[in-house]
Amino acid sequence: MKKKVLLMGASGSGKTSMRSLIFSNNPASLTARLGATIDVEQNHVRFLGDLVLNLWDCGGQDAFMDSYLTTQKSTIFQQVGVMIYVFDVETREVGKDLEYYRDCLAGLKQFSPDAAIFLLVHKMDLVREPRQPTFDKKKQELQEASGDAEISVFGTSIYDESLYRAWSNIVHTLIPNASILSRHLATFAAACNATEVVLFERTTFLVIATSSSNSASLSETSSGIAELDSKRYERTSELIKAFKHSCSRIREEFRSLELELYDFTAVLDEMTRNTYVMIIVHDPTIEVAALKLNIRLARRKFEELQSDSLVSA
Repeated sequence: MKKKVLLMGASGSGKTSMRSLIFSNNPASLTARLGATIDVEQNHVRFLGDLVLNLWDCGGQDAFMDSYLTTQKSTIFQQVGVMIYVFDVETREVGKDLEYYRDCLAGLKQFSPDAAIFLLVHKMDLVREPRQPTFDKKKQELQEASGDAEISVFGTSIYDESLYRAWSNIVHTLIPNASILSRHLATFAAACNATEVVLFERTTFLVIATSSSNSASLSETSSGIAELDSKRYERTSELIKAFKHSCSRIREEFRSLELELYDFTAVLDEMTRNTYVMIIVHDPTIEVAALKLNIRLARRKFEELQSDSLVSA
């Protein structure tokens, strides 16, 4: 199964850098070495074992963009599952960017009307504080330019967790029956008496599913547990990817992680061949060994669930 993912935007907006960070495990400090993309660079990225993302990184130079929108229009915009359009937050050519974006929307509407559209306002680290008003203004501008098209807009940077939040949302739309995994994670969390359970893709460490909805949080008054950080998933992805890179530099392989702190316990371990699971527990009476035993016992079921959810699409 292959899903066509278009990665588009002006030259220099940061498309190739973010792709390298997410899928090639390169740290942000090394992305400056990457050269400009020439025409279309296709990559078949294996995700969750049987799901293959057909990633088209499209060069953003004017000559290439004009070609995509004329002679190559049917080739570029046919059978698209997701289009990711990247805007440089500090660009001085806003008008030209928006014009190309509207033309791309027209191409999608003609050849792939059901494609999901994600807009990334990139390089937010270059914006002086406070960043939120700048992002809100840009988001409003993009919503107006999109007309009646349904879009999702994220502010991103390769230097913080925001990029993982955006890409986790992107790949989640490409995973068939992801809700089934979430339901079974909720059951698994209840069996572990866990506060939360999160499933990560093995290579990218993007979030696949969680035991609670994105809006779920725990209040101090109802459970005695402090409210959960809304950025906890993407921060975990960023930290573990950085730790994995550090391990590779000393020629060691990351396998699992256990944290026992005064207010909670966290266990991160392999769930299936293609995923890792993280269990967060606030009950001090629950032992790490019990959590690891539950993971081992649940592996076969989650291998079946992952296979079924992919095959059924």
